[in-house]
Amino acid sequence: MNNEPTQKRPSSRKFAPLGILFALLGLLLFAYFVRKAGVNQILDGIKRLGAAYVLVIAISSIRHIVRALAWTKCFEAPYKLRFRDAFAARLMGDALGNIIPFISMAVSEPSKAVFARHKVPLMAGLSAIALENIFYSLSVVLFIFSGTVALLLSFPLPSGLRYAAIGALVITASVAPLGYLVIYKQWKFLSGALSFLAGRGISRAEKIVPRAQTLEDRIYGFYVRNKRLFVPIFLLEVCFHVAGVLEIYTTLSFISVIAPTLLAAFILESVNRIINVVFKFVPFRLGVDEGGSGMVTKVLGLTQGVGVTLAIVRKSRDIFWTTVGVALMVRRGFSPMNVDKVMEEDPVQNPDESNVQCAKSNVQ
Repeated sequence: MNNEPTQKRPSSRKFAPLGILFALLGLLLFAYFVRKAGVNQILDGIKRLGAAYVLVIAISSIRHIVRALAWTKCFEAPYKLRFRDAFAARLMGDALGNIIPFISMAVSEPSKAVFARHKVPLMAGLSAIALENIFYSLSVVLFIFSGTVALLLSFPLPSGLRYAAIGALVITASVAPLGYLVIYKQWKFLSGALSFLAGRGISRAEKIVPRAQTLEDRIYGFYVRNKRLFVPIFLLEVCFHVAGVLEIYTTLSFISVIAPTLLAAFILESVNRIINVVFKFVPFRLGVDEGGSGMVTKVLGLTQGVGVTLAIVRKSRDIFWTTVGVALMVRRGFSPMNVDKVMEEDPVQNPDESNVQCAKSNVQ
């Protein structure tokens, strides 16, 4: 029993060299764009921001708050997760994703359910976080689409950026109906894929099939039973993006000598969403944020230095919340090196016992 997790830990670490490689490449890009934008100009912008950085942090907290609230609304009776537990689990999960960026998509979101398993069963937490991510993904698609349209219609673009914007439009226009079709048809693509692998003799996949089926049943069941919650959850996800626009507008108001517009902040946040999705594997999106923001701010009538400074401020905000998340992990006795082991050891095979424990915890 104990040998299995021990043998699996190296398999999750095999991506470490790739993570280090992308981190080094990101550092090189970061240094290049900082030098190109001008170190003095960046330092001047940061000085102008000064104590208002606290305001930036406060606004950025809204993003975590609304997504944590959205997650709590994705639970069904008898399970219920308090906001403060969801908020802490979200911070810890995001911190893990930032620390281990190359595999963050496979670890970060499931780990949030692991961090909340002392309050709700793992499968209940996983299905709820999966539902929340579906709503979030829909809001991201719509936000990127509208921001890209605004960019194309409002500003003359260099050919490279124009082609990239058109590509983003095509992809987002395709993803939205595909996602709707998957939910409407209730395609069991996860359990189906695992069943296919199990039929090819992969015993590990065979063990996971029942959990995947339970997860899919919970997700599609929520769709049927809780349609009244769709609008409130989606509006919370929209608030995430609104807070992002407000954060950028506030930051630009201090670091730029040219007065920003809400349209510029809206477009920059949509570009930031694209970068966040496409370059998730780069630690803190080093270099990529600076290059993308610098390019777009020039198009928007600001300077490249302002875009690079904006990216640095936002990166420092990410580091702040990552530090908070890591502190919470340490307080709970977790570490980035043992989270995957904890996920393997979670006692979901005995759901009745887990449910009783979580019910007692919720009463407390």
